Amino acid sequence: MSTYSPSSRTFNPARLSVLSLAISASLLSSAALAQASEAKEATVSDEPVEKIMVTARKRTESIFETPTAVSSIGEGIIDDTNVTNLDDIGKYVPNLNISRYGGGNSGHAAVFIRGIGLQDHIITTDPGVGVYLDGVYLGRQMGANMSLPNIERVEVLRGPQGTLYGRNTLGGAVNIITKAPGAQDIASVSAKAGTRGRFATDMYINSDVTDDLSVSATGSFKRRDGVGEAVNLANPERDIGEEEEYSGRIAAKYQFSSDFAVTVAADFVENEAGQSPYTIEFTPNGPTEFSIDDGEFYLLNPSLIPADPDDLGTTVPGLESTSYSGWGAALTAEWAMTNTLDLKFIASKRSSDYEGGLDDDASPLNLSEFPETGNADQHSLELQLNGTYDNFDFVSGLYYFNEEGTTASGPWTFSPFNVPGGLLNDGTPVAEVCSFCGDYGYFDLNQETNAYAAYVNVSYSITDRLNIGGGLRYSRDEKDADALFPSFGGERAFRSADFSEVTWDVNAGYTLSDDLNVYAAVQKGYQTGGFPPRPFGGAAQFVSFDETTAINYEIGFKGNLTDDISFMSAFFLTDYTDLALPFSNPQAGGGFVTIVENAGESRSQGVELELTANVTDDFVIRSSLGFLDAEITDLDEGVQGIGEGDAPALSPKWTIMVAPTYYHELSSGALMTFSVDYSFRDEMQGQSVYNANETIDARELVGFNVSYEPAAGDWSLSLYGKNVFNEVYDQGRLAQNGYVGIVRSNDRSEFGLRFTKTFDLY
Repeated sequence: MSTYSPSSRTFNPARLSVLSLAISASLLSSAALAQASEAKEATVSDEPVEKIMVTARKRTESIFETPTAVSSIGEGIIDDTNVTNLDDIGKYVPNLNISRYGGGNSGHAAVFIRGIGLQDHIITTDPGVGVYLDGVYLGRQMGANMSLPNIERVEVLRGPQGTLYGRNTLGGAVNIITKAPGAQDIASVSAKAGTRGRFATDMYINSDVTDDLSVSATGSFKRRDGVGEAVNLANPERDIGEEEEYSGRIAAKYQFSSDFAVTVAADFVENEAGQSPYTIEFTPNGPTEFSIDDGEFYLLNPSLIPADPDDLGTTVPGLESTSYSGWGAALTAEWAMTNTLDLKFIASKRSSDYEGGLDDDASPLNLSEFPETGNADQHSLELQLNGTYDNFDFVSGLYYFNEEGTTASGPWTFSPFNVPGGLLNDGTPVAEVCSFCGDYGYFDLNQETNAYAAYVNVSYSITDRLNIGGGLRYSRDEKDADALFPSFGGERAFRSADFSEVTWDVNAGYTLSDDLNVYAAVQKGYQTGGFPPRPFGGAAQFVSFDETTAINYEIGFKGNLTDDISFMSAFFLTDYTDLALPFSNPQAGGGFVTIVENAGESRSQGVELELTANVTDDFVIRSSLGFLDAEITDLDEGVQGIGEGDAPALSPKWTIMVAPTYYHELSSGALMTFSVDYSFRDEMQGQSVYNANETIDARELVGFNVSYEPAAGDWSLSLYGKNVFNEVYDQGRLAQNGYVGIVRSNDRSEFGLRFTKTFDLY
């Protein structure tokens, strides 16, 4: 069994020089990132670095006083660095990595924080990092890669969030916060046109209709040409990597009285896109055939693979395109019961459907094709009682979540199983040696989850400088699942499992000065158990795996070193018990078997530094640096496929971001803004099993933005560039029978213009 050594991951000399500069910039004040100055308020002036407010702990407080590691990506940095969806956020936060592999669908976002996450999307799997939209948990990773027009900010909480956010936030949480209705009375429209056929437009309106009623609405469209073709299809529906999406959101807030308000919001997305770029590489000295009952079956001829790795060689219509559609609605009621007590109620319902799939062999042969569809419907209820009393500040609540969903695939082929008229090389029909093989394959999984929780989190100010706090949460998950696979002998398997855990946190924060804070925290997190996503080996494999728990020890130091330099730092060590890790084996059973093993114990430790520095009145540098050392430290008896010393999947050791911005005021009063952004993600493993063929190389991405805004400030014109050196990198690598399946990046070099016009409504 291979063992992964963290020291084996190294930089090449070119990257090392860039890394040295980035570290020097980060350590200039000991850290990095904070939010960009909103609407350029702190630019071309003598104003100090802006004080950033967050709601990471479900209460509004300064980011520097929050006793947890949190990054806030505001509207300013979203504009300056051309962030358009959640995938882009993954480039700018330390120890955060966002990957796309699921079904080749561009709507999928697998979020990994500090080595914890899950790239699988099938209904019986749960993410390790929670994604929230205005406080509503999104149960599925499919559809999480949402567009981000007119977003107020994105908060990324790193480390277990077991008290306030609960289940499935073992690695952390991402909270997307939209602009609330009211208090603006503006409308804006923007249009973007660029290379690769890029066209995008969005509109936004926010208005106080009456003294009591406020509304906001957003509508967006974007499209881009593909990067490759389905070369063996006569009339492909889409080019490979092509993008097209419509989305919108409307919200209304009614202030019934000075103490009581209700906000209702609804959103939708319709995405029709090309398959993510996919190709294969043959394993050095690996087999091109494998045997069944001493018979040999020829697998694949390398000459059949398209010469351009962005092209797809499939002959199965439909696999060249993907789709995702979803909608959601939420109601939030807030009642100020007394001067010290607030009651908040959040009810939501969301629904999503997708189509996708991969031709795993990327060739014209019908060897391994898995078209796939899925859907999920969820609703949730949360009741919060929050308040303050003397030196106490508390958040408490009751929570309920229900989800029903399905994943189905068929007709699929997996050579030599389920191939029309399949024969072994000696002429023996496959059916004679495989009792469950047919002409084509079909499987489906269905699951219903009911989750319940109760929580309380309290802070107490001992003195003006010293605060202590803690929280407690009880979570219970009930899952009912059923599945039908070819190896089940025609009988559907039904399974049920319950999981529960008490999680907690304790913390202390001390204000060293008016602008500097230090904190220490210990947190326990919980990841619910579940059922394996692909039990092709038989019903005996369709058994539940256990929940994972984690204890995180963390200290942090953050604040303003001067009026012009703000920073945040975190040092952490996290111990995981029964960390659930997937291991995919395409050679076992009648299909692509994915086994989930509870791998005993593992440990992650590292450092995160973030910095915003106003070098001059006109020059700002934002930067971040993350270091992560993660490995499996102990295996339970009988665990297969995973070895001690192996590292979690898709978890780079180093993550770096540097984004300088220069503002130049013209004599006319107009403002020119020049921004550059650099992002680095170290090499990582495609699976939590060290395999040199599944190693994903490091990547460096560079972008820029040059904008002009007249003195009136009512419009702007920007010249932008994304991935200007056209870095093509791997999103995922997965070993197959003699080859490695590779999902490649789709964010290729792009240059264009963006125009934005703002209107005052009154």
